[in-house]
Amino acid sequence: MIALERLTREDRNGRTMKLFKCQHCAQLLYFENRKCEVCQHRLGYLPGEGMLSALEPKGEGWVTLAKPSRAVRFCSNAQYDTCNWLLPADSPATLCAACRHNHVVPDLTVPENLQRWHDLELAKHRLFYSLLLLKLPLSNKIDDPAHGLVFDFLAESPAAGAPKVLTGHDNGLITLNLKEADDAEREAMRKQMGEPYRTLVGHFRHEVGHYFWDVLVRDGGHLQACRAIFGDDSADYEAALKVHYKDGPPADWHEHFISAYATTHPWEDFAETWAHYLHIIDTLETAHAFGLRIRPRVSKNKELQAVMDFDPHLATDMDTIIEAWLPLTFAMNSLSRSMGQADLYPFILSSDAIRKLGFVHDLVHGKVAADVAPKAAVAV
Repeated sequence: MIALERLTREDRNGRTMKLFKCQHCAQLLYFENRKCEVCQHRLGYLPGEGMLSALEPKGEGWVTLAKPSRAVRFCSNAQYDTCNWLLPADSPATLCAACRHNHVVPDLTVPENLQRWHDLELAKHRLFYSLLLLKLPLSNKIDDPAHGLVFDFLAESPAAGAPKVLTGHDNGLITLNLKEADDAEREAMRKQMGEPYRTLVGHFRHEVGHYFWDVLVRDGGHLQACRAIFGDDSADYEAALKVHYKDGPPADWHEHFISAYATTHPWEDFAETWAHYLHIIDTLETAHAFGLRIRPRVSKNKELQAVMDFDPHLATDMDTIIEAWLPLTFAMNSLSRSMGQADLYPFILSSDAIRKLGFVHDLVHGKVAADVAPKAAVAV
């Protein structure tokens, strides 16, 4: 047996990066692979260890080749091919660390619902991969009814006059419209909204940003610090939405915000910034795993050079991340244009946007000082 190995160097803390290979035949694997395409071994993900492991059957369950003594079983959603995450064989739970946050799933007797839910789950599991690595609080509504995180995946009724399903967040409940998993529907919506980017993983990362605003900012004692960066969130949200959709973003929005939609309200500014932070961290991790170096042959400009030699989840400051990210995006976008595709990252990061990303980074890593409560008046 070949011991589990991620194909990259270990960092100073002994954790390796995201790139997997089959323990049986050493074939490279994608995070989403269900089986090894060479040796056909079934694959499962161990969320606690951050490992994708080849499996062999044992009795009614499985053992991992990553840790041969580990007896495991699949999340119950594996029966629908929407999950390949694992639980200990003796666990009383039936759902994995990601699927236990599902509240409502679509009617699976409708064939197109099953395929769309499958695509949504792929994006959601990638989200949870990052959230677990960042060690963010992840309770569900059963664990914590007041502060838990759950998802509703809803299909719109075809009946005339039926209410629309709106993708959004409300007090820990994230609703995703199932039609967002239809590529044609999503692209039509992207054009209608005038957006440069619209993906399933982008939806998850944005909406979970609203959730973590509640948990880390509002309830975490960082409201004043956040307002100093993003503005006064007490402004009327519904009124702000109406103004945005009527008048559009201000002309100089590129100088202060990460996207046009971020101009709507401080809540949306935070959620958009949070989503981009997760985009950046996940992509840099992949670049690190492949040992990428950016060194343009036609320019000696050091600002366009970078070596992806660090774990972005453990980076001590945002400057280190940005110094790698900007050259990487220039290279990624150039490659995408060579294929006749739109830019992979169609955004320009202003100094204000980078400052906001730095706040999110510090918030995630517990580096934002707690708000100081005003001193009570003393009667004299």
